[in-house]
Amino acid sequence: MIPDDLRADAQLLWDFQRMGHAPRPCSVVVGLGSHDLGVADVAVSLYRGGFAPLLVFTGATSATTRERMPRGEAVHYRERALALGVPGDAVLVETRARNTGENLRFSRELLTARGVDVTSVLLVSKPYEERRAYATALRAWPGVDVVCASSPLALDAYAEEIGDVRLVLDMLVGAVQRLIVYPARGFMAEQDVPPAVADAYRRLRDRGFTGRLVPESV
Repeated sequence: MIPDDLRADAQLLWDFQRMGHAPRPCSVVVGLGSHDLGVADVAVSLYRGGFAPLLVFTGATSATTRERMPRGEAVHYRERALALGVPGDAVLVETRARNTGENLRFSRELLTARGVDVTSVLLVSKPYEERRAYATALRAWPGVDVVCASSPLALDAYAEEIGDVRLVLDMLVGAVQRLIVYPARGFMAEQDVPPAVADAYRRLRDRGFTGRLVPESV
């Protein structure tokens, strides 16, 4: 459970990240690698629902996933999809990417090499990174229609499922910080960050949830 004195600010960041897109048929489902196997579950659900004929899972490892997913995020996601009954020829993996920009760029290259015509992408991420993923896709994969999706769990239920409240709060803070600082670096398209969201981000940052922040000067 999110502590009561942090809940309002965390909820603001959580709600801001959710794009509210309704799933619709797309060329491909792309699942962004992370510590959360729920991303693979959502991607499989969309595939089973007939929203796309092909899944791409993308991701190497990071400090957050090295112990949880020693074979690499995309590989573990693929294994999950196969265990859930997705046929192997419907799942591609991209195993080099170490950040969201690379996830998208390398997935795009993989699909181009396979001759897959992509006009739209169902982009599956963790719930608190939908807007971050969307903003990155607008820059890294121009010209495609991007539809975001993630687990429908509420904030408290999600934190309980992950089993690490601090990790979730660190990630929430880090995702919003990137929306603030990355557009100027060319990594993301600009997103309007409302003052209330920026204030909540700063309060949580100042409370010590800094584990996923990036340096603000380069």
